[in-house]
Amino acid sequence: MNLIDGKKIAAEIKAEIAEEVKALVANGHKVPHLAAIIVGHNGASETYVGHKEKGCAEVGFKSSIFRFEESATEAELLATIKQLNENPEIDGFIVQLPLPKHIDENKVIEAIDPKKDVDGFHPINVGRMMIGLPAYISATPYGIMELLKRYKIETAGKHAVVIGRSNIVGRPMANLLSQKGYPGDCTVTMCHSRTKNLNEVCKSADILIAALGAPEFVTKEMVKEGAVVIDVGITRVKSETSKSGWKLLGDVKFDEVSPKCGYITPVPGGVGAMTIVALLTNTLKACKKEIYQ
Repeated sequence: MNLIDGKKIAAEIKAEIAEEVKALVANGHKVPHLAAIIVGHNGASETYVGHKEKGCAEVGFKSSIFRFEESATEAELLATIKQLNENPEIDGFIVQLPLPKHIDENKVIEAIDPKKDVDGFHPINVGRMMIGLPAYISATPYGIMELLKRYKIETAGKHAVVIGRSNIVGRPMANLLSQKGYPGDCTVTMCHSRTKNLNEVCKSADILIAALGAPEFVTKEMVKEGAVVIDVGITRVKSETSKSGWKLLGDVKFDEVSPKCGYITPVPGGVGAMTIVALLTNTLKACKKEIYQ
């Protein structure tokens, strides 16, 4: 069993980005600038935005955070998005999800200029990705593709099974794995809550991507010998054995599944570590106008 060390790969990519930023600035280019909008005081969202701020500092980016109370109106949020769209200093920005129920998430995502949509959620970026055009790819699928590439995991002709059909992970992941090139050229099956014979389908996978948000859902009976298992899930559960009183669990029952695997990502320290790096990579591309002129 080989452990896929997301933290190690993330550190390598950050070092590469930092070097590129130094070279850009030395040649008179502007410093890349990432902004984030956060509404309310959701603990997980606050933590994630904090990680983004720290990541920007580590690679030499500028970062800005625009904070709104839970009671903020949709109109206020859309007005700020318009300002960021029009601000040439800001290369890319994200709106931290989830948003309060009185704000329409789709309307907010569609208001973001696709050229600055470094989260890769705008329908134009999703559509471009689907047909294989250059696009900002959402952070988690981008990070997983990078892990497969950097660990030189063979994908051509392999059967990849994706559990979960979210627009943020499952659907783009299935599409990317099916595309021509490396990492890709997989035969892909997407499973979800209505899939029949789920265990049998999963056991046929050479590459299994678990992205359903159900702690320890995938057991050893669902995994074939030598499979590559990518665990996207991260759920905080109470624990009597840890000092904090809680622990993080993935979608895969790691202790019993890992001995059967060729490769596996841990939780934490696997896919999660790559999401910030993917966002930083997209921001650098936006600053250099690699996707859109």
